[in-house]
Amino acid sequence: MSNKAPSTLALVRRHNLNLKKSLGQNLLIDSTHLARIAGAADLETTDTVLEIGPGLGALTYHLAERAGRVIAVELDQRLVPILRAEFAGQPHVSFVHGDILQVSPAELTRMQGPVQPGTASAAEPYKVVGNLPYYITSAVLRHVLESLPPPTLAVLLVQEEVARRMVAQSGAMSLLAVSVQFYARPRALHKIPAGAFLPRPKVDSRVVRLDVRAQPAVPEVEPARFFKIVRAGFGQRRKQLRNSLSAGLSCTKEQADYWLASSGIEPRRRAETLSLQEWGLLTRTVYGTV
Repeated sequence: MSNKAPSTLALVRRHNLNLKKSLGQNLLIDSTHLARIAGAADLETTDTVLEIGPGLGALTYHLAERAGRVIAVELDQRLVPILRAEFAGQPHVSFVHGDILQVSPAELTRMQGPVQPGTASAAEPYKVVGNLPYYITSAVLRHVLESLPPPTLAVLLVQEEVARRMVAQSGAMSLLAVSVQFYARPRALHKIPAGAFLPRPKVDSRVVRLDVRAQPAVPEVEPARFFKIVRAGFGQRRKQLRNSLSAGLSCTKEQADYWLASSGIEPRRRAETLSLQEWGLLTRTVYGTV
């Protein structure tokens, strides 16, 4: 491969590719934005990077310039041989055909393969970078953040609205915000207009960086219990907590009132107003661990 980044447009034409809407294939083709995404990951030659959805390798090129090892997972089998051919001259870059939701991110980084001498090894911590299709964004976030071990950080390209939800504060929280902030500290970075993609999506996107916490934001609760309570609370988010918890946990409203009052939470509040710490206290109350 030459030192020049591959042209996504040229590759699409050369291989007569029809990008699949069903796979959320909106490829970022603006080199300035691609470089900024790679830069946001603070990559060094000691880093291993797991890229989700490389497409035709436009972002992969920028990652490969900075990292010691890049492992890219691509769902579309048509693209894998193209990617391998384009990056044949870079042995520290490898491509895996598969569904990121069906494989362990941590296990992928332990794959055997050539690494640049004196740089990253498969056993070292890893970072995640990717352009996530809207329809699997939440699932991928949970899958990656709950991996053992999780990445040290993730830089992800998501729809503008999704980015806003991820960084929301108490008063405008959502299940997505709680899920992300339980494991990481999210920061919304630069906006990328729809015109920078092929094909052009209907909405703009934004880069989000997730600095993964050394331990969850609410370390004293078991995650499965915590999220059972959170999902119940957001199950009927327009209703008061006493009602949504009653429905979600199959208990009486009186029982829900008792748990909430014991946690110092007004039963008439709504789920979006609770902080992570309040969700943690409520979880401990419900499970009798206060």
